[in-house]
Amino acid sequence: MTWRHLLSQNETSTVKHANEQPNHHGILNLDKPAGWTSHDVVARVRRLLHQRGVGHAGTLDPLATGVLVVCVGQATRVVEYLMAGQKVYRAVARLGETSDTYDIDGAITATAPVPPLTRADLALALAPFVGPILQIPPAYSAIKQDGVPAHRRARRGQVVELTARPVTINRIDLLDWQPPHLTLEVTCGPGAYIRSLTHDLGQALGCGAVLTALTRLRSGSFALADAISLETLAEAAEAGQVARYLHPLRSALTDLTPVPVDPQATAQIAHGQAIPCPTRPENETGVACGPDGGVLAILVYDATRMQWRPRKVFAADENGSG
Repeated sequence: MTWRHLLSQNETSTVKHANEQPNHHGILNLDKPAGWTSHDVVARVRRLLHQRGVGHAGTLDPLATGVLVVCVGQATRVVEYLMAGQKVYRAVARLGETSDTYDIDGAITATAPVPPLTRADLALALAPFVGPILQIPPAYSAIKQDGVPAHRRARRGQVVELTARPVTINRIDLLDWQPPHLTLEVTCGPGAYIRSLTHDLGQALGCGAVLTALTRLRSGSFALADAISLETLAEAAEAGQVARYLHPLRSALTDLTPVPVDPQATAQIAHGQAIPCPTRPENETGVACGPDGGVLAILVYDATRMQWRPRKVFAADENGSG
């Protein structure tokens, strides 16, 4: 039985409960199956939870599997902080081929013999890609040109010319080399394309390379070991137990400055008023939490007035589980 079939069955069985389910607020750590777009996953979550307010924090290609962080309800307001987190991927590439999409889902545009490379040769070739680099995203990507995703233009046969963007590759580990296949573990910042990385490596080696498999092992604080399948989410929706898998909003804000608040400050923040902060913080974006750990507001520091000013204020019931 396919994923889509199984989940459709569960969706049908939960329709009768649609009006009984409250809106959920929180973050889901999902293990995206191969063959699904990130949009497919978001659409499925919307239907399972009977809730429109759902979005993902970082696109995965259909080929890719692994951690897809999905925000539900008011958690969609913290997507930008989730997307800013570090990512870890396991990638498998095949040398000797080049494709228009930079992976095996595309059309092969060139082939070339693979030179007799050692692990030391590959390590040497990978070294220039570590650190702050300029990277040209694939033409088949979600990056927009004049409001249109580049992949749509590419599929229409239009010329797509994307400019190089600064990204950071923190680390590349060569896990395996079984010619012509190599396996890498890549730790990187936001915006980096692993397809572009393997394509550029293939060009540097003079033989080309296509990505054959990709798994996101970690996104920020969310790890694959803790991710749940869409099947598990569907079963939880049927049983009315979705809340057990929802991480609270504060899970997205671990890198922000914690701002202690007393009852008076809590009341001020709730009304959109600033609170004093005489000492300038190292990170000038902060988070204020209530005594139960729920997020009250995301704050930005005003150095001129030495105050924390509310950027986003959350209601007490909008913080998901925990």
